[in-house]
Amino acid sequence: MSNDRAPVDVQNAPAEPDDQIEFSDDKRSRISQRTLIIAIVGLIVINLGALLFGPTAPFDADQPEQACLEAGGLTETINCTVSGTLHLPAPHVLEATVIAGEGPLQISLTDTLVTMIAITIIVGFFLVLVTRGKKDVPGFFQNFAEWAYESMSSWSLGMGGSQAARYIPIFAAFFILILAFNWSGLLPGIGIFPATRAPTSDLNVTLGLALFAWFYFQYQGFRRLGVGGYMSKFFPFYEFKNGVGAGLIAMFVGLVELVLEFVKPITLSMRLFGNIYGGEVALAIVTALTFGLLVPIALYGLEIILTFVQALIFATLTLMFILTAIESHHDEEHEREESTHAAEDTDQPVAATT
Repeated sequence: MSNDRAPVDVQNAPAEPDDQIEFSDDKRSRISQRTLIIAIVGLIVINLGALLFGPTAPFDADQPEQACLEAGGLTETINCTVSGTLHLPAPHVLEATVIAGEGPLQISLTDTLVTMIAITIIVGFFLVLVTRGKKDVPGFFQNFAEWAYESMSSWSLGMGGSQAARYIPIFAAFFILILAFNWSGLLPGIGIFPATRAPTSDLNVTLGLALFAWFYFQYQGFRRLGVGGYMSKFFPFYEFKNGVGAGLIAMFVGLVELVLEFVKPITLSMRLFGNIYGGEVALAIVTALTFGLLVPIALYGLEIILTFVQALIFATLTLMFILTAIESHHDEEHEREESTHAAEDTDQPVAATT
């Protein structure tokens, strides 16, 4: 007799809890992916409309009534277009406005800081809106929020294992905020209207994010391993029990790791700033050179993907640095012994059977 199961009529099949949960997950995934695609297409349509119905000819920043087409040669026209219409943000220009006090203590806001505060408030309000009042039958925004958080959780657990579970919120916070900062620079008017500029196109903002991440995973390392346990990763004096040579080599490796700890915030900040600001410059120059639609729109879609990837890289590296900080040398030795035993087991010959 065959052990194959008889075919079941799907329509008349009993409704099991597991099947209902699986169906709701699939439905939520389809709705959320469709929402994300609609958002990206809408962003492109908005910018396309701004390009079509905006100023018909680039103007001179010094003389707004004069068109750039009257500037003369090709080089002058391109420079006029880039500087007059697109308004590329300078990475280190801090035009601060003093809003309180004239003495030693002054409070000032830059254009990137104003944009960052506004975007943070908007993102925070949206997250509170989609997470309050959860229903058994989720609606549109609840579907999207659950799908997005489940995707970030799966990515975190896939990259860091079970130890990354408690750090999923910090990973999600970095990813969502940086993605919003990156995509804000692609909105029409950002960088042209006063006090607006993509936050991550400013090195000061990316350095601040990197320093916050650096202090956070240093704190987690000291909290989990203690002062002595965490510092032993950089000053492994215990290796001298295996000999002077082993101790000296371990001390050299520890000092190299100590130097690399202070390099981490620099690499995090420079990578994010360079890619975002470089993308804005490339998009502006290509638009000025072509004066068309197809090439800028294609590059615009590529820039959307690039900014998404950069936000994911920053959040993932932060998560990996946290997991590296809380890992003790005993865990490393245990993993090394397990890998050694596994290699020895594979090298053993298989006993012949009679």
